[in-house]
Amino acid sequence: MITSTFLAASTSILSGGFLSPGVLMILIIVMIPVALYAQYRVSSTYNRNAQILSRGGITGREAASAVMAHAGITDVEITEIEGHLTDHYDPLNKRLVLSSENYRGTSLAALGVAAHEAGHAIQHKVGYSMLHFRMALVPATNFVSRVVPILMLAGFFLARGLSGMFLDVAIICYAVITLFQLVTLPVEFDATRRAKVQLVELGILDRDEMPGVNQTLDAAALTYVAAFVSSLLYLLYLLSSRRN
Repeated sequence: MITSTFLAASTSILSGGFLSPGVLMILIIVMIPVALYAQYRVSSTYNRNAQILSRGGITGREAASAVMAHAGITDVEITEIEGHLTDHYDPLNKRLVLSSENYRGTSLAALGVAAHEAGHAIQHKVGYSMLHFRMALVPATNFVSRVVPILMLAGFFLARGLSGMFLDVAIICYAVITLFQLVTLPVEFDATRRAKVQLVELGILDRDEMPGVNQTLDAAALTYVAAFVSSLLYLLYLLSSRRN
């Protein structure tokens, strides 16, 4: 009942006919180079600011520890992981994970990323509602992310592509993914805001060093925006296809 009501309401949004499948597909194709540019920008911006060492010489691990200590967080473990930009905060295990280059690095990029992840830990401690909402969506998002490739493969082999029940399931899956990416935006933006404030207030960086941090974190934010817009456009494409 809930599924049929959602589909009926969503399809009615497109009843005006101005969002045809063809137009939406063109927008999706346009988003491909935008998403690639976002990835290129975050990589190039990070690499550039990774070459600029902070005056204080403190490591990313020390910066994350200082930010969390200032917020009264004493139960979050900081660990090191291999890989490039594999940094993340694990709220379930209360673990802040930094890639080796940021865990040991003293660059503006390393400190910015480390403080950003510490910002997520602060969100967790203060009960930031959007973080908890995103955490609640994780199981469903992980499940539908495994279903989507199967649906896409089925659509490739079906003579008429995705239709009927397969199309309805695809719509539900992309609705979940799009919602998750929408909720991710304020979570990431808020963590970045907290990081920028803490780096200056705690004297980890001087104000004239912040442009490098701002560039790195702002470039990363662009990738989240691109992911959300791409997912939203494909959801609208599926809805429009169902209407037609």
